Amino acid sequence: MLYQITHTTTYSYSQPVMLQPHLVRLRPRSDGWQTLQMFMLTVTPTPLSRSDITDLDGNTLIKLWFPQTFTESLEITVQSQITTHQSNPFNYLMESWALTLPIDYPASLLSQLQPYLIGQGLKYPTAIDPIALQLAQDIQQTTQGDPIQFLRELNQRIYQNCQYMIRETGAPTPPGVTWSEKKGSCRDFAVLFVEACRAIGLAARFVSGYQEGDLDSSDRHLHAWAEVYLPGAGWRGYDPTHGLAVSDRHIALVASALSSYAAPISGSFKQTGGIQSDMNYHLQIQAIG
Repeated sequence: MLYQITHTTTYSYSQPVMLQPHLVRLRPRSDGWQTLQMFMLTVTPTPLSRSDITDLDGNTLIKLWFPQTFTESLEITVQSQITTHQSNPFNYLMESWALTLPIDYPASLLSQLQPYLIGQGLKYPTAIDPIALQLAQDIQQTTQGDPIQFLRELNQRIYQNCQYMIRETGAPTPPGVTWSEKKGSCRDFAVLFVEACRAIGLAARFVSGYQEGDLDSSDRHLHAWAEVYLPGAGWRGYDPTHGLAVSDRHIALVASALSSYAAPISGSFKQTGGIQSDMNYHLQIQAIG
């Protein structure tokens, strides 16, 4: 599928501010799952300089520096064209030693996967959430330790039992709270999915991106899902908001062990008093081939 995306984010401030450096994580990945054909970034006010950065997870970030002048708004627009390739998300064979949970990883692989195996504290990594652990253990028993069936059942339980709600800003809800209250945003469901995977030793990470959505509606939002590392298959996506294994209808921007490192835009500003800021965005996703 070939998609054309226009995404504009506007910050408005109650009085003039000086913008500090900002990180933009809105450049789609380009890999075996999708190819970035075109990317354009437009920023107002015009940055003093910009730098392309590759972070620890291999994501491409753009850092913006601004002149130390006052402004009452910041507008960031990205335009992208992306071709997605993988219509079958199950075109792989697992390694023979990874067919039963918990997976006994070779030592060299285990050391590389450590950031994706520990709990997701909102500020610092912590122990696994006990409610997510209980959910994972229940599903592990139900699926008799089959990792693919575990992922399918976990995806469906969140999708079928939790009420989806749009929450534009704010950190993800702790995974135990999301499962207890049976409601949340896409990023809440993704964090819960990741935590449950890690609870039974499956390496997982948080993904920010876009999803094709309802073609009969123009309403579009940023999306979030999870990727799980499956030996023999690599990183494979699961979307608990829709109950889907990720294929060619999702466009990934960035992925990280911690959801905070997948925020689409982060930055700050200097102020001389109490400042109120508002954020609005407009997103268009069009399938053109």
